[in-house]
Amino acid sequence: MGVEMNQAVRARLRALVCGMRSARRDAGMVTSEYAVGIVAAVAFAVVLYKVVTSGAVGAELQGIVQEALNARM
Repeated sequence: MGVEMNQAVRARLRALVCGMRSARRDAGMVTSEYAVGIVAAVAFAVVLYKVVTSGAVGAELQGIVQEALNARM
């Protein structure tokens, strides 16, 4: 029973070490994915800002706020 347990522990440690080595190889890839995600989020924010600050949408939002402020409770 002790020999089998020893082999199982060694196999598990070997798998963990191999997993850590492969994770280190992909470390740069994660950073570039974050950079692409940030650029996409900023682009979306710019488009959303342009839409919200346009005349028609601004007037509609003002109307909604006015209605909410003048509502009876």
